[in-house]
Amino acid sequence: MRTYIIRRLLLVIPTLLLASFVIFILAYLIPGDAIDAMLAAGGWEEEIDRAMLERTLGLDAPVFVQYARWMGAWPQMDGSFSGVFQGNLGTSWMSRMPVVDLLALKWPVTLELGLMGLMIGQSIALPVGILSALRQDKWGDYIGRSFSILLISVPSFWVGTMVVVFPSIWWGYMPPIALIPFLEDPIGNLKMFIVPAIVMGMGMGGMTMRMTRTMMLEVLRQDYIRTAWAKGLRERIVVTRHALKNALIPVITIIGFQVPVLIGGTVIIEQIFMLPGMGRLIISGAMQRDQPLLSALLLVFAVFLVLINLMVDLTYGFLDPRIRYK
Repeated sequence: MRTYIIRRLLLVIPTLLLASFVIFILAYLIPGDAIDAMLAAGGWEEEIDRAMLERTLGLDAPVFVQYARWMGAWPQMDGSFSGVFQGNLGTSWMSRMPVVDLLALKWPVTLELGLMGLMIGQSIALPVGILSALRQDKWGDYIGRSFSILLISVPSFWVGTMVVVFPSIWWGYMPPIALIPFLEDPIGNLKMFIVPAIVMGMGMGGMTMRMTRTMMLEVLRQDYIRTAWAKGLRERIVVTRHALKNALIPVITIIGFQVPVLIGGTVIIEQIFMLPGMGRLIISGAMQRDQPLLSALLLVFAVFLVLINLMVDLTYGFLDPRIRYK
């Protein structure tokens, strides 16, 4: 397994290099003029003109030179090498703050929201999917399947919008806007995050529920499961010790595929519930044409997704000892 992990980690390098280039080019191609957005936002000296601002930010260089400077493979205007390779993600054009400092402020919000949404979604989907398979073609199965189809069909952004709009109309209640730090008020923090986390978990839970039911039905028809039943083992033992691990392998794959959806969901849910996380920071960077901020955020998400994909692959060997990595 060690050789496999080393090989996969080495493969991460060209993958992230290609991803960084695509991310930078897409951020560069965003419609609109970044200079106009920066001058309109204010904060620059009145006597500075467009040409001077372009030279200050290095925008007068070709796009490939800008990319090389951002990565740290090309000298900056002062002759130094400073970029992603050196651990420097750049400085936001609008806030004038280092991107690393902005990430340090925003990533706990997105991490908490994403983890809560993932845990809530799977804690509902896995038990319902297993029980639906064990009670196939009975009322419990019909209810479970209908519930999963409902979760898949209803968009999370629509549910989130309705959760915000209707309570404000009916009862005059609005979710808290100011962030409540967990260390200062754990209960208030959980109250603030629980509703958007449930909204996020609903969409992911429906797909996982369907896949869990399908795989459990397939595994329960295997010969070794019939042998376990014939030995007189209790249902709990048959399910947890013999069937569940093999059935979870495709489910884990589905959960791994849901991580990009989870990240995209945080962008929308954070905007709806006014949570100051990385999702809202991405929207702000895109609207303000803040290329260093947007490129750095998307690169961080790309690194996270690549590592999650590696962790999902390594989980297969834990669930099924027959799987060997070469």
